[in-house]
Amino acid sequence: MRDWILHVDLDQFLAAVEIRRRPELRGLPVVVGGNGDPTEARKVVATASYEARAHGVHSGMPLRAALRRCPDAVFLPSDPPAYDAASAEVMAALRELPVVLEVAGWDEAYLGVRTDDPQALARRVRATVLERTGLSCAVGIGETKPQAKLAAQAVKPGGIGCLTYATWPETMHAKPVDALVGVGARTAARLAERGIRTVGELAASDHRELAAVFGPTTGPWLVLLARGGGDRTVASEPWQARSRSRETTYPQDLVDRDELAAAVAVLAEQVARDVAADGRKVVRVGVKVRSSSFRTRTKAMKVQPTRDAALIRGAALEVLGRFEIDRPVRLLGVRAEFAPGNDVTV
Repeated sequence: MRDWILHVDLDQFLAAVEIRRRPELRGLPVVVGGNGDPTEARKVVATASYEARAHGVHSGMPLRAALRRCPDAVFLPSDPPAYDAASAEVMAALRELPVVLEVAGWDEAYLGVRTDDPQALARRVRATVLERTGLSCAVGIGETKPQAKLAAQAVKPGGIGCLTYATWPETMHAKPVDALVGVGARTAARLAERGIRTVGELAASDHRELAAVFGPTTGPWLVLLARGGGDRTVASEPWQARSRSRETTYPQDLVDRDELAAAVAVLAEQVARDVAADGRKVVRVGVKVRSSSFRTRTKAMKVQPTRDAALIRGAALEVLGRFEIDRPVRLLGVRAEFAPGNDVTV
């Protein structure tokens, strides 16, 4: 008997929920995003079915571009309450299994288990989710969370994969560093400047040298990640969002400072309502600004723990004032972050 971590990753989740309630869409290219109108300016794809992805449609793509790539696709509006309900069904089914469940989001979860046959359990997980909800999932098996997550990603849709310390070098060392969970394009570029381009090269790096570049926490963490390490704890506490955010892409670019401030104030009020519904306190407020050239910047400030709408709005406006706005703005966002372990209070 050994301890294992399984990562459950639902396939094309939003599209699958829509297809579940409209079975006639099965096998068709389905695109979910915005209000379902692909001609509407500045709305993006939330997810696409695998049939739509075969035409080059992907998350984050403008709906108009998706329409050009796949004119026969069925476009549907996003329906968050339906996705909340479907996710709850999946997690309820998983809780009935002999595992420790950690919900990681709408469409993914980690399972902690002690077993001598993780493959058999993975098959049971996949069958249970399909039988109880009609939704398919991939299941990754690993000794750490990053291993399990990468294993699941490699076998989507609907497969079962396993990645361990023993198989890590042959599976991962030749891959680029941004194949690792949590390593983005910016970090990959900084590593490339130092001649580190593959996971194997990063695994062989001196963590002290990287600590001097990326900081005493991030530098060693990157080396640990490249060696297959990472979090091994599966927590059964109910999942709570770490933040609440709202953002809007505007039909017309915003130019005037007063116009920008008014828009940020509206977003901050929306976020404050979300925070109040959570009953938790905010410790950091951030603002995102995306210009007409698609340059995206974010700034944030700490605040005394609060859920007061006026204070959240004031902090967002103060952060906006720190931006140098030299181009028209196409998107604004406001984010309120909760303190780690911030419990619901009354």
